[in-house]
Amino acid sequence: MNEQNHEVKIEAYHPKYKEAFKALNEEWIKSFFVMEAGDYKLLDNPEEHIISKGGHIVFALLDDKVVGTCALVKSEAPLTYELSKMAVSPKAQGKKIGYLLGRSLINKAKELNAEKVFLETNSVLVPAIKLYEKLGFKHMPVEHSAYDRCDTQMELSCKD
Repeated sequence: MNEQNHEVKIEAYHPKYKEAFKALNEEWIKSFFVMEAGDYKLLDNPEEHIISKGGHIVFALLDDKVVGTCALVKSEAPLTYELSKMAVSPKAQGKKIGYLLGRSLINKAKELNAEKVFLETNSVLVPAIKLYEKLGFKHMPVEHSAYDRCDTQMELSCKD
């Protein structure tokens, strides 16, 4: 394998990636759950509901093709962000792309002086939960969620 041709690049949001953001997330959500109103809100209008509100979206490119994405959504709570909408194409799983996306956005949260980053997921997504634990997230009691499918919440302190 020629490493130069198979290096994963992490890139910041650009409107040309908007459809990939929605398509990757829709693909994985529909394979386990059903799309909810909160999904459509963020996926249909990421500039309005994520970027313009101080959030960030990154994309993983492999051989110049988008194979993964993740968002850092600014929370209403001060100095708090949500790691959200992480999706990796089934064809690119097992290449540590989720870890690279997560690490990139955790670093961004720290640059933004965030105190913490939280996430919501579901206990059936064992590989995802293991990834989040590897990134340093700790389980917390489940509180209010905008998603019916959420039964697991985790958070990461950004203050070392």
